[in-house]
Amino acid sequence: MSILFRYMLREYVKIFGMCFAGLMTIYLVIDFFEKVRRFLRYDAHVLDVLAYFVLKMPAISYQIAPLAVLMATLLTIGLLSRSHEITAMRSCGISLYWITSPFLFFGTVLAMVLFLFSSTVIPLALAKAEQIKTSRIEKRPVPVSIKAAQPWVSLGDQTLMNIDTIDPGGSVLRKIRLYRLSPTFELQQIAEAQRAVYSPQGWVLEDGIRRSFRQDGTVSVSTFRTTPLPLAQIPDDFTTWLELDSETMTLQEIRSYVDRLQLGGSILPRLLTDYYGRIAFPCVTFIMVVVGIALSLRRTGVRGSGMAMGIGQAMAVGFFYWSTHSVAIALGRGGALSPMLAGWMANLVFLTFGCYLLLKVRY
Repeated sequence: MSILFRYMLREYVKIFGMCFAGLMTIYLVIDFFEKVRRFLRYDAHVLDVLAYFVLKMPAISYQIAPLAVLMATLLTIGLLSRSHEITAMRSCGISLYWITSPFLFFGTVLAMVLFLFSSTVIPLALAKAEQIKTSRIEKRPVPVSIKAAQPWVSLGDQTLMNIDTIDPGGSVLRKIRLYRLSPTFELQQIAEAQRAVYSPQGWVLEDGIRRSFRQDGTVSVSTFRTTPLPLAQIPDDFTTWLELDSETMTLQEIRSYVDRLQLGGSILPRLLTDYYGRIAFPCVTFIMVVVGIALSLRRTGVRGSGMAMGIGQAMAVGFFYWSTHSVAIALGRGGALSPMLAGWMANLVFLTFGCYLLLKVRY
């Protein structure tokens, strides 16, 4: 790593740190004043409120890092141009590709860091923050059972299961009904059970009654104390159903949950879209570096924009990126776009935009 590379990287990191700290402060102040009145109504302890905001900081950092990268790129090139350092490097025969390589290097490293945060740290921190908010700040009691948000489950073999309520731990399902259909979709059997309990050996139905409908029109009725239930889901899946919030799930948990749903013949576009979106979003730091370089050098190839212009451009690009990303994710969750395309669409659009602007730069 040459002296000039280290110098450029050091200057860039310093400006990124200032941009990041400024955006973080603004975000926290707005979020604090938005929530503090509600927290005061619950007579919340100061330490609980502070713990809640500290645990939310990784998620906030994840959201503002791309904007800070874009802003730092625009400002760094602008300041280097104002002090004629880019002109001096160009006069020594150094290409713009090499001059901007420290920025691309930093954007790539930051993308990997954000991916690691997104896959594990942020979901765990958000889950803990939500727990503090619910149990220690708002002091909500733990419910005995909760109405199932998704009451129907496909078990395969033409069998559907209906769930009435779920215990908070997810290991007990109550008031279960199983409907088995023939290949011609005629009702063959109905089984009703008071509960389904999860054990190391799998799910077991307890205290139920089974009605079988014969072709001659008669019905046979039998009762059972326990009987196995061929259900692919695990208790954690049903606790996920209670919230259906992918933000508090790690990437591995989302992937495992989706695989179990697909094993049972179900598809959940919302979770798949969030999964691909979580994978794609960290890459935006590299894309924002490309866009920032192109915006700064698009006119003359040597002069960057001023500080005010750089901040304005960063805000505008950030707004359009979030708008594109939000619309694409909404379309993916609704099934209008494939989940993978929805997750990556904003990145593809802005990478294309950045590469197009780079082609317009005069080298």
